[in-house]
Amino acid sequence: MHISHLDRPNPTVTACLPFQQAPSNFNLKNFIGSTFLMLASGIFVAAHTCRHCAEFSWTAVLNRLGARHFGGISTMRSISISRLDITLMSILLANIVTVYAAIPTSQNPTNITLSKIRTIHVSADGSGDFKQIQQAIDAAPATGALILVGEGTYREVLHIDKPNIQLRGTGPAPSKTVIVNDRNALENGGTFNSATVNVSGGNFYAENMTFENDYNTTHEQKYQGSQALALSLTGDRAVLRNMHLLGNQDTLFAANKHCTDQDHDNCKPSRSYFFNCLIAGNVDFIFGDGDAVFDHCEIRSTVHAAGGYLTAQSRRSPTQDSAYVFNHCTLTAEPGSTFGQIYLGRPWRPYAKVIFINSEMGAHIAPAGWHEWHAGETHSLDTAYYAEYKSTGPGATPSQRDPHTKFLTSTEVAQYETKTFLRGNDNWDPTAIK
Repeated sequence: MHISHLDRPNPTVTACLPFQQAPSNFNLKNFIGSTFLMLASGIFVAAHTCRHCAEFSWTAVLNRLGARHFGGISTMRSISISRLDITLMSILLANIVTVYAAIPTSQNPTNITLSKIRTIHVSADGSGDFKQIQQAIDAAPATGALILVGEGTYREVLHIDKPNIQLRGTGPAPSKTVIVNDRNALENGGTFNSATVNVSGGNFYAENMTFENDYNTTHEQKYQGSQALALSLTGDRAVLRNMHLLGNQDTLFAANKHCTDQDHDNCKPSRSYFFNCLIAGNVDFIFGDGDAVFDHCEIRSTVHAAGGYLTAQSRRSPTQDSAYVFNHCTLTAEPGSTFGQIYLGRPWRPYAKVIFINSEMGAHIAPAGWHEWHAGETHSLDTAYYAEYKSTGPGATPSQRDPHTKFLTSTEVAQYETKTFLRGNDNWDPTAIK
């Protein structure tokens, strides 16, 4: 309705603002901002269109704005104020809108609940928000959370499918905050049901903690059924810093999500970055088909009578985006390990791809370096991509390496530097995430 000094509405017309539950896509900041702006502009226009009156009623403003915007007509006191008051109020409201518009979206009042639980404290002694880590994960918003975990041993199994979950140990060292369980393949329906920590959500971050599967501390390690994962990691853009991953057979599964032998060239790679981590095991203890970089990590072989294999990479075709890169890593072994019989890897799939760059290799590494998956049965070394660049230490024996081994030049190795290899289409730089 157009307001003029000739057709002002009846000052007794009233309206109400019914409060209803906001829809899921409701943005309170935008609503309040737009409402303030409409009130300010409406009051200002109303005041200046009333050129011949000393007073003006709120009902004129409501009619100017359109009462239907406020959800209908009901009971409201008619308030008359001076034109000067209206002008001052309009200026005040306009300033409120200006200040409110400058508030970052993250401070939107609709996110009050989110901000309250964005940081969650877990403590084994009960002094935190929760005593168990999985409880904190379940309580975290769907958009993720920072979970600070106090010192202690947490015997549980974690399932993390939400994105942006951060687990940070607050103790002085990874060994002071331990998440451990003893599930195994034989009793839990296969290798992939045995993990202590299962991560499928993207943008996962973990720091200063231990993920462990201690099945073999109480059970004999057998040829079948002793697979016992510490970590199953299939989420994209994962970063782990200063972590201990402890197990024996199949300690770490770093793999792409939903890739199959039938559809492997089109599946999206899952990228992960490990910095200053300790990863311990004996048989195929770093395995899968993900894109993973191990930067300044210690790869420790545990005792196994037959020796062992550090990696069992499983790239399925020569065009699949999949490889493990070990950059400036140190390869060590526990006392009692079978020296000279521990291999850098064997190909779980025919096109396995592993590169060691500037890594120091102990005497426990077999001179040949690489081993066939099942000698005499498979011939995957013919198609696998196993490469080294400037390996050092007693286990670095280029003249005795398997003849399939590739020794890279400085030009060839550049593509495997972290920022290049893990960049992807989204220009991800995991080295900047701390």
